[in-house]
Amino acid sequence: MRFIPTKVHAVLDYVVAVALILAPTIFMFEEVGGAAVIIPRVLGVGLILYSLFTRYELGLIKVIGMPVHLVFDVLASVFLIASPFLFGFADEAPNAWLPHIAVGVAVILVVLCSKSQPGASVSGTRAHASSVA
Repeated sequence: MRFIPTKVHAVLDYVVAVALILAPTIFMFEEVGGAAVIIPRVLGVGLILYSLFTRYELGLIKVIGMPVHLVFDVLASVFLIASPFLFGFADEAPNAWLPHIAVGVAVILVVLCSKSQPGASVSGTRAHASSVA
C-alpha cells in the first residue's frame, strides 16, 4: 500500500541525506574510519544529488522520474545494509555498523510505502488541463 506522498518522500530524502552525512559524528564512529565513515557520507551526498534531479515537489532539475528515483533508493539501501559485511567493519562496535543497517531497512520500508508519481502540479498535467479547458 503506497500512502506516502512524493512531497513527504522528498522531505525525507533530504533529511536522510543529511543524517547519513552526519552519521559518523552523531553515532561516534568517525574513529573507525575507512568505509564505515565514507559510505554513509558518499551515499548522503549522492542522495542529495539525485533528489535535486528528481521530478517531484522538491526536485530542482526535474529529469529523473519517481520510479527511477525509488530504484536508486533501494539500490543504495541494499549497498548500505551490506557494507558492514562487504568492507569488514561488522565486527566493530554496534554504533559503527548498526546505523548502516537501520537506515537501509528504514529507507526500503519508506520506498515500499511511497507513491510512485507526484501530484499533477509537478508533472505539469494540471497546467496543461486548465489551458485546454
